[in-house]
Amino acid sequence: MVITRQTVANKIGAYLHHELSLARLVDWAERAMMEGELEGRHLERIRDVIVRLGLADVRAFGLTWNDCEEHLDRLGYSARVEIVAAHAGSAPAVVREKPEKDYGKE
Repeated sequence: MVITRQTVANKIGAYLHHELSLARLVDWAERAMMEGELEGRHLERIRDVIVRLGLADVRAFGLTWNDCEEHLDRLGYSARVEIVAAHAGSAPAVVREKPEKDYGKE
């Protein structure tokens, strides 16, 4: 399976919405780097973000909200926060692609 910008954005979204633990995100990133086929057009961007996600369990690196925003931006996406009443349940993950720009150039 080819790992695309959307694949990585979905993983970050799942992490931000507590559907995926940090340990599972890190595990996915490590496996993706060893076994995954990265989308060629955006290879460097995807690889750089996945490598950083793979280090998120190391205390010196971690993974903050700002890190996630930067990773999503690098991939051409943005995150949106929705505030809902606690009794209403959790909101679905919302990760949207930014308007098209040339993500093929580094």
